[in-house]
Amino acid sequence: MQQDYDLLIAGGGLAGSCLALALKDTGLRMAIVEANTREQLYASPSGDRALALADGTVKMLEALGIWQGIRQAATAIKTIHISDRGHFGKARLSAQKENVDALGYVISARDIETHVARLASEANIELICPARVVGLMSGDNAIHVSLKHGDESFSLSAKLLIGADGGSSSVRKLLDISQKVTEYGQTALVTMVKTSVPHNNTAYERFTASGPLALLPVGNNECAVVWTRTDEDAKALMAGSEKDFLSELQDCFGYRLGELALAAPRRAFPLSLIRAEKMVSGRAVIIGNAAHQLHPVAGQGFNLGLRDVVVLAEMLIQQHGDIQDIGAADFLNRYAKARQKDHDLVVGFTDNVVRIFSNDWLAPALIRNIGLTLLDHIPAAKALLARQAMGLAGRMPRLGRRR
Repeated sequence: MQQDYDLLIAGGGLAGSCLALALKDTGLRMAIVEANTREQLYASPSGDRALALADGTVKMLEALGIWQGIRQAATAIKTIHISDRGHFGKARLSAQKENVDALGYVISARDIETHVARLASEANIELICPARVVGLMSGDNAIHVSLKHGDESFSLSAKLLIGADGGSSSVRKLLDISQKVTEYGQTALVTMVKTSVPHNNTAYERFTASGPLALLPVGNNECAVVWTRTDEDAKALMAGSEKDFLSELQDCFGYRLGELALAAPRRAFPLSLIRAEKMVSGRAVIIGNAAHQLHPVAGQGFNLGLRDVVVLAEMLIQQHGDIQDIGAADFLNRYAKARQKDHDLVVGFTDNVVRIFSNDWLAPALIRNIGLTLLDHIPAAKALLARQAMGLAGRMPRLGRRR
């Protein structure tokens, strides 16, 4: 039986579009199914969020032909300054000491999304939009996907369906894949500030009793703010005036960057750790935020999702080149196994950082501050943390296995 496609990608955001770009020259028949119009995607508040791109992520974006078009919009992180409010512990990571140009880069999600969408259009990657996945059924040789486009309903078949449709993934729900959810009772407050003192390409991670505060360098004298507060505090800060919000932020961060001034609207995003119980079901696999959503404390979410994309692309290229079924159960299970260690490592690291640093209990505070101080004076430990921050702690996935 001839399928309509070799693979369907549900989700036209960063994960789905990057995967399509990675596979564009393979000869695989594919299409992206996206529920929102390009205008809706561009106007989404999530586009305002600042992404911290690890050095390893930049290398992957370069291999995909994406980085070259967004580099000018990105700001390099030359130094990372880690501190614990009200305590003595501090640590500093330096690109110069690690012999790299930058520890990472900061860019808005919208800048990447806009460029990736343009590249996908130029590559003539088929886009079925706006259309929602409303049903699916895996068979021996194909997966049948029911779509709703306005008032019209229709079905398509493919060897493989990839759910890259975000945290509220329709594909994951239709596959009946359950999730393990850890509620932190925290909300991320996101905005942009102008600084009266130049940031000098330094990213600040400041831990407080109510959660971490990150100021990430943007342009010459602006910083993207990701401020974690308890749900109750966040609600009060969002309900209050901009003046009161800024006063509290200034008090929390201090005057290392001089006086701060709001340069963008405030937005609030509830935080939790969400992880799918499995990545594969039938002839479908979920990747990116459909499979895992992390606390933003270490800025690892997009970096982890892009590694999902690149590893899957590598394996699909190999499987297709060997003229093997790209939807076969053993192949998809190999992919899930290949990603398990990275997921476990990053999820565990992020969750532990949240738990250790989001309180002001005496014993944990003493331990973490001794740890930060020792870290700042042990080159090997500092280098290991720098590699983790740069996304280089494990094997770097690479593209280029086309046959």
